[in-house]
Amino acid sequence: MSGARLCVRIERWPVAGAFTIARGAKTHVYVVVAEIHGHGHVGRGEATPIYYHGETAESVRDAVSAQADAIAAGLTRHDLQTRLPRGAARNALDCALWDLEAKCGGLPAWRLAGLSAPRPLVTAFTISLGTPERMEADARAAAHLPLLKLKLAGEGDEQRVAAVRRGAPAARLIVDANEAWTGRDVAAEAARLVAYGVELIEQPVRAGEDHLLDTVASPIALAADESCQDRADLDRCAGRYRAVNIKLDKCGGLTEALALAAGAKARGLEVMVGCMLGTSLGLAPAFLAAQGARWVDLDGALLLANDRPGGMRTDTTGVLQPPSPELWG
Repeated sequence: MSGARLCVRIERWPVAGAFTIARGAKTHVYVVVAEIHGHGHVGRGEATPIYYHGETAESVRDAVSAQADAIAAGLTRHDLQTRLPRGAARNALDCALWDLEAKCGGLPAWRLAGLSAPRPLVTAFTISLGTPERMEADARAAAHLPLLKLKLAGEGDEQRVAAVRRGAPAARLIVDANEAWTGRDVAAEAARLVAYGVELIEQPVRAGEDHLLDTVASPIALAADESCQDRADLDRCAGRYRAVNIKLDKCGGLTEALALAAGAKARGLEVMVGCMLGTSLGLAPAFLAAQGARWVDLDGALLLANDRPGGMRTDTTGVLQPPSPELWG
C-alpha cells in the first residue's frame, strides 16, 4: 500500500508477580508495537524480542523503523519475508500488514489466510519454576484449568512434577525443560514423568545439540522449541522430535507461522503454538496459527498484571476466546 506511514514504539508491561524459567526470572516485559497508517486505517503488530538471540527492544525497534521508506513505497507481506530475517522485527511488521489489509479490505484476517472462522481454544497456563512447595501451591490455585505447563530446571524435576500433580490432580500436564536436560539421560528423565500423566516435553537439550536425541526412545513426546525457529529447521527436527513449538516472534510473523505449521504436518510432526510474554495484541495473530495445533500455549497476556483494553478473554475453564476485530485482524 503506497503512501502508508510507519510508527514504532517500545512499551513496558509488568508481570503478575514474577515469571521464572531455568534461565532466570522476569518482573516485566518490553514489547515493540508497529503501527502502519494507510487509507484511513491503522494496522498494528506487536512483538517481544527473543532475548536468547540477542534481540533487545531497542534493536527490534530500530530494525522495524528502518523499513519506514519501504512501507511508504508499498512493501507487501510477501516482500517482507526476504527483506528481513526471521525474528521479532519481522513479526511486528508482518502482523501489522495483516491487520491493515484486513481493515482496508473489510475482511477478517482468518478469511484472508484461507482459514475457517476461528474457534475458542484451550490454552495452557504456565506454572513458573520454583520449589516443589511453591509450584504445588500455584498449581492448586490453577487446578480448575484443564491444561498446565510446568517450567523445569533439571535437578529435582520429578519432585516438581509430582508436586504439581498433587496440586492439580485432574489437569493435563505438559513440561518445558528449557534445554536444562543437556547432559542428562533424557529417556530416563522422561520415564520418571510417565506416572504423572505428562504428555509433552519441550526442548530437553540445548538447541544445536539435537543430535543427542538420535538414540533416545522417549516414552513421552518431545517438542522442539528453541531448536525450531522456522521452516529451515524442520528437516533437522524430524526424526528427533515428535512436535514443534511455533512462536511468531521466533519465526517472524503469521505468514511464516502458517507455512511452518503446514511444513511440520507434511513431515508427520505434531504442532504446538506458543508465545513469549506479551499482550493480547501479540497473541491475536498466533491464535489463528493455533487453530490446527494439538497443543496451544497462548497465556502470555494472562501472566501480565494487566492487558490492553479489549484484550482476549478466557473463561473459567481456561478456554481462550477469539480476538475481536477491534483488537486485531
